[in-house]
Amino acid sequence: MGIMTFFKRKIFCCYFLLLWNRIEAHVRYVIPEELRGGSVVGNIAKDLGLDLGEVADRKLRIASDSGKQYFSVVAESGELIVHERIDRESLCGLATPCLLPLEAVVENPLQLHRVEIEIQDINDNTPIFHSNQRVLNIPESINPGAKFLLDSADDPDVGSNSLQSYSLGSNKYFVLNVKIQDGIKIPELVLDKPLDREKQAAHTLILTAVDGGKPVRSGTCEVSVLVLDINDNAPQFQKSFYEATVAENELIGNEIITVKAVDLDEGANGEIEYGFADKTPDAIKSVFNINPNTGVISVKGKLDFEQAHLYKFDIIAKDKGNPQMEGHCGVKITLTDINDNPPEIIITSLSSPVPENSPNNTVIALISTKDADFGDNGKVNLTVGSGLPFKLNPSLSNRYTLVTSGPLDREKYPEYEIRLNAVDSGLPALHAEKIVKISISDVNDNPPVFSQNVYTVYTRENAMHGSILCSVSALDPDLDQNAKISYSILDSKVQDVFISSYVYINSENGSIFSMHSFDYEKMKVFQLRVQAKDHGSPSLSSNATVHVFIVDQNDNAPAVIYPSTFMGSVSHQRMSRSVKAGHLVTKVTAVDADSGHNAWMSYRLAEATDASLFSVTFHTGEVRTKRSVSEQDDSSQRLLIEIKDNGEPVQSTTVTVDILIEDGFHEPISDFTHKHTEPEKKSSKITLYLIVSLASVSLLCLLTFLVLLVKCARGSRGGSSCCVRRSDSEYKNPNRNLQIQLNTDIKYVEVLGGDMMSQSQSFGSYLSPMSEFSDFTLVKPSSTTDFTNTLSVLDASLPDSTWKFESQQVSRDLS
Repeated sequence: MGIMTFFKRKIFCCYFLLLWNRIEAHVRYVIPEELRGGSVVGNIAKDLGLDLGEVADRKLRIASDSGKQYFSVVAESGELIVHERIDRESLCGLATPCLLPLEAVVENPLQLHRVEIEIQDINDNTPIFHSNQRVLNIPESINPGAKFLLDSADDPDVGSNSLQSYSLGSNKYFVLNVKIQDGIKIPELVLDKPLDREKQAAHTLILTAVDGGKPVRSGTCEVSVLVLDINDNAPQFQKSFYEATVAENELIGNEIITVKAVDLDEGANGEIEYGFADKTPDAIKSVFNINPNTGVISVKGKLDFEQAHLYKFDIIAKDKGNPQMEGHCGVKITLTDINDNPPEIIITSLSSPVPENSPNNTVIALISTKDADFGDNGKVNLTVGSGLPFKLNPSLSNRYTLVTSGPLDREKYPEYEIRLNAVDSGLPALHAEKIVKISISDVNDNPPVFSQNVYTVYTRENAMHGSILCSVSALDPDLDQNAKISYSILDSKVQDVFISSYVYINSENGSIFSMHSFDYEKMKVFQLRVQAKDHGSPSLSSNATVHVFIVDQNDNAPAVIYPSTFMGSVSHQRMSRSVKAGHLVTKVTAVDADSGHNAWMSYRLAEATDASLFSVTFHTGEVRTKRSVSEQDDSSQRLLIEIKDNGEPVQSTTVTVDILIEDGFHEPISDFTHKHTEPEKKSSKITLYLIVSLASVSLLCLLTFLVLLVKCARGSRGGSSCCVRRSDSEYKNPNRNLQIQLNTDIKYVEVLGGDMMSQSQSFGSYLSPMSEFSDFTLVKPSSTTDFTNTLSVLDASLPDSTWKFESQQVSRDLS
């Protein structure tokens, strides 16, 4: 027992010298079978060129095509250890060498290394006979040299550890002959001397089978020879060895081969029955059948090349004599492969999700194929569906890497279903399909997009501060933080004041609020730029322009510009008592800082000393006599004239005019007479001015209309609209870039023009009262009309209480 233990340890130490080499990224180890769990095979991390820190970080692991996991990697040391006991005989059978293919997988980046483990045989199996006893019935009349087949022993070990020889215990009548058939040693008992049943009716022999291992293992079988009297001819087969080839899909019941034996005896001694030898395994008997009368071997069960492609067994032929005689022959049936196994697709490693900005040739998955068929039937071609940004790169045998081949866009395709097709080379070809789902992770590659590039907003002047002007909105097709949007207003100035002094924006929902109320008379329009920025890294942004138009409200009362009341609250005028009805006493002129209907004014006589004596023209403000002045009329008349605009609510102001009626007072007409020296010439000049003014205004209106028409036509082709919808639902009037106000009664024309990008321009002509050929004044404010300057200019150009007029008054241009 001690010697056996010593030899075992010595053999174990010799086989445990691990060998490895690296051939094109292959690592190979050689170990003996039956190693205990935890035994070290080798330092695979070192052999693959990995540091210990990379073992855990890159998730080094072992993948096997077989169902069992025989090996594992120790993360702390990088050593490859035995995880489960390995029996070479159950793993490889009689095949040599016994190779166990493995795959070492590391990630970040994904890499695949092929590892082969050669399992070496140890002498752990003893030669075993199918039966420990064998009985031979040999007639005494048989001649020396006759051979009798004995059961051969089985030893699952290979190489020198396999069965090497047979020996027969010493006796006088028999010797042992060992023949080799198809590489298998078969013992035969050979009669050396004639038998004499009367001297010895039975012989007991010991057959020993010995292997070549160290230490040597052996098995024995007891052979009992019964010497029979009669029937001295055994059946003899026509061939000692039969061979046949059959397809693995052969139908059950089909004949494969026929064996034939002949017995020279007559009668019952010559009748032969065929059957399987006693040691024939049940696995063979389950798939083959032999007809006992004809010797026809046929298919009994389903054949499968992938389970067993070669069958060897013995057939015996027995006669019916007494004693019974038998002959034997060997049969070898080879199966041919049929393409009956579809290929398999194995996903070794898969990375999902994949960032949408991954470059080309980014490794997504490691894939291998397998086909249980043989030859061309087992050759597999793997393809990937077309039209997808992925492709397959072959690496090792039947192994592929799935990589990107084009740009990825999560916003268009957040997930891909990649269809893998495997087709073998058999006839007909079989195929397999597997769908791999790949999710695409988001990166911040899309800026926010506003619903409109330009927003147009209308707001009333004098609206409360903090009121909402409008809301802008933007969308970002990215996800999570990449799609979260913050709004802000870009710094700019309006009338030298930062835009942040006028408005502010809610950074979360894009609502824009006013910081204070607006004054139309100071500012009619301004613009601001809103920025939408996402929260990605790096963040992306886009801008939109918001045009804010201030809508006029009637918040200014009319201002009297004539007669001037700067020196007092009452205007004093003189009139002769001899004037007739309809005499122009004076003219009240007022202006309103508002626009449009809010600036239309009317005049009325609110109070008078004698209401029957004077009247005020409703539109022009002219004060005229209603009748002739009588001697009974008071010489001092006071008139209270009210001026109202056309706004809502109505704004009004009053002016008091004191008229002194004098006897013998003559109107100063020196200048008037001078002006009448050439009345037709002056009148024609005024008429020419009016015609030129009105023609200019008409031409400007026509040009503006044509420009707007062309702009709308171009905008409609581009898909945009030239009409805008105002945010203030109460204000329904359309936008006009040109406004014309004409009142022939008061001889006043106002032209307001401008665009959204600049301050409005205003042109006005004022005709001095009291004259049918009055002077012409053109006012051009740079922004909103400065009424203080207007008052001073007009006051300087209008006549004083003496009604003296200059015929050559120069027009003034205020800017």
